[in-house]
Amino acid sequence: MSLALRVIPCLDVHAGRVVKGVNFKNLRDAGDPVELATLYGQEGADELVFLDISASSEGRETTYDVVRRCAETIFIPLCVGGGVRTVADVDRLLRTGADKCGINTGAIDNPDTIDEIVSRFGNQVLVLSLDARREEGHPSGFGVTTHGGKHSAGLDALAWCKEAVERGVGEILLNSMDADGTTDGFDTEMIQAVKSIVDVPVIASGGAGTAQHFVEAAKAGADAVLAASVFHYGTLTVGEVKKALAESGFAVR
Repeated sequence: MSLALRVIPCLDVHAGRVVKGVNFKNLRDAGDPVELATLYGQEGADELVFLDISASSEGRETTYDVVRRCAETIFIPLCVGGGVRTVADVDRLLRTGADKCGINTGAIDNPDTIDEIVSRFGNQVLVLSLDARREEGHPSGFGVTTHGGKHSAGLDALAWCKEAVERGVGEILLNSMDADGTTDGFDTEMIQAVKSIVDVPVIASGGAGTAQHFVEAAKAGADAVLAASVFHYGTLTVGEVKKALAESGFAVR
């Protein structure tokens, strides 16, 4: 029996508002995070991801107040990322209402942080948030970026996934920086490449524009599909995505 495929809206939060751009640039307002969280909970989302997209580049903590208010309004798992660097950050987010934490820059700067967090809380709470793009000079052809795609980390994306899983992350949020916000479809080649080397669930992110795009990501091996703008601007509902997946033979909740 295969596990049901999860459909996950993503709230990219900047200065307390949900925003969306293309490749993390030209951000435009998409609404209030608490209102959107409530809506997606009612629509049947399986989880919600909350990313404070400027926390790392601005060197500050995640907006705990907004996380708390989101957590209070929904009854589905909440994963929070952005500015997570230490065991103490994860502890505080879990106490604020998060069920999982996504780590990106903090783990790249200090990979031992993964081991420390997993040893304290277990691997089910830690998600590797990976912003990857096609980059020459890496064996896999995919490189890791940080600070919302502004900087190259100089790491091969597949090698980093493998190391992070060996250190104990329980899940990978795989965001294609090339596809992000383009609505041209997920990077199925990248999904397949990551799925071929890890044994933890992979959440596909970046590029959704149509219901069929979610189906293609699922066919490429994604265990969950995540999107932002198509949900925020009303192009698709969570229900429409689940219907398309079910009609293509995938188990959904």
